[in-house]
Amino acid sequence: MRLGRSSHFVVDGVERSSVARIPASERRAALVQAALRVVSRRGIAQATTRAIVAEAGMSLASFHYAFDSRDELIDELITTVVAREQEAVLPEHLEGHDLREMLEAGLLRYFDHLRADPEHEQAMLELTQYALRSPERHPLALAQYARYAELGARSLEAAAERAGVVWRTPVEQVARVLIAFTDGLTLTWLVARDDDDARAVAHAAADALSRMADPR
Repeated sequence: MRLGRSSHFVVDGVERSSVARIPASERRAALVQAALRVVSRRGIAQATTRAIVAEAGMSLASFHYAFDSRDELIDELITTVVAREQEAVLPEHLEGHDLREMLEAGLLRYFDHLRADPEHEQAMLELTQYALRSPERHPLALAQYARYAELGARSLEAAAERAGVVWRTPVEQVARVLIAFTDGLTLTWLVARDDDDARAVAHAAADALSRMADPR
């Protein structure tokens, strides 16, 4: 069998369609999604190339057509999941009449997102730790939390504008506090799966954050 990055390969002298018939971009996306599922269920150490292609229902040849290495795939996985965290901190749509109510509603909506897909958030934690252990991937972890901070600051500014308050400290600092609360809520819920405790954390976090603002 001869296989390359061409449009056909030969098996026993018969020319057949090769993996190249599926666009590389589609193949890469499918492998990234398969890798996310494997990391969620089994951890990064068990996310081998063979495990990923088995999850995706592809062959090793298909993998090597799309990626040069497992490391390249994991890097793209980290980048992809960070880009998708559009509502990781607070949603764009704000609910509630005062600042504390809006903050609590946002945190509870995040908690609903966590409960609906805990494996995704568990994979996020796993990938963050993986990036931190690899000096060459540390910038990916920095980019992940920079994105969270950007989303948090944007939502906090919108909430303050709607509530008629101003933040006493730079909103970027408030966003980092919000992220710390969110990380704590995520990890404690993943460990204990106590919904009431998580909602109590959201209530306390909203109360503490709202005290960092003053009326206009």
